[in-house]
Amino acid sequence: MSAAATTDSDLDEAPVTDSGDRGVARRFGVLALAAAVVVGLLLGYAGGLLTPTFTRPGESSAEAGFARDMTAHHAQAVAMGLLAFRQGQDPEVRQIGGDIATGQQGEIGTMQTWLRSWKLDPTGDEPPMAWMSDGPGLVKNGLMPGMATPEEMAKLRGATGREFDVLFLQMMIRHHVGGVHMIDGILDQGHDDDVLKVAQVMKNTQQNDLTNLSAALKRLGGTL
Repeated sequence: MSAAATTDSDLDEAPVTDSGDRGVARRFGVLALAAAVVVGLLLGYAGGLLTPTFTRPGESSAEAGFARDMTAHHAQAVAMGLLAFRQGQDPEVRQIGGDIATGQQGEIGTMQTWLRSWKLDPTGDEPPMAWMSDGPGLVKNGLMPGMATPEEMAKLRGATGREFDVLFLQMMIRHHVGGVHMIDGILDQGHDDDVLKVAQVMKNTQQNDLTNLSAALKRLGGTL
């Protein structure tokens, strides 16, 4: 699956608040985050290009399936993170959202570079999660584990204040739990050392995120 580009709605300017200066600061904050996401993507591509490949994973390999599916999975997390950075009321929620958006965009760059270096297309003919032993049974209504439905994403975009913060944390926790399960799949079934190394870093990062997300949700009085 190809990396989904962030939509215009994800990068719209933040509305001016009662304080004009605060609105301008938030607007430039969003622009700075967007620039950071682009830099993360370019660094991810560079990291992938520096990875030597002696035996290329094939079209139906677990590595190719993981790179394609996790790209799509990450793309939704980037969109959610950008929303949190822009719309979050709680400072920690905004920080977590920005960190997730920049970090996962960089990982998208790495995975897409793998596919190019393996002479494979960004998308393949295999259905989502076909590369994982229990994968097909985890796909619900075309969505991979932890992914939000279009209706849930619309609800998140329309939320404000504490309601947004709690909803974002709940959705991102589910998203990360699903992502960790997919990462465990490639760690169990993969054979490419570089892919396994990056996947382990992804898992460590997402587990750390889950600790922070859960603590923030508890502090705000939300539940899963």
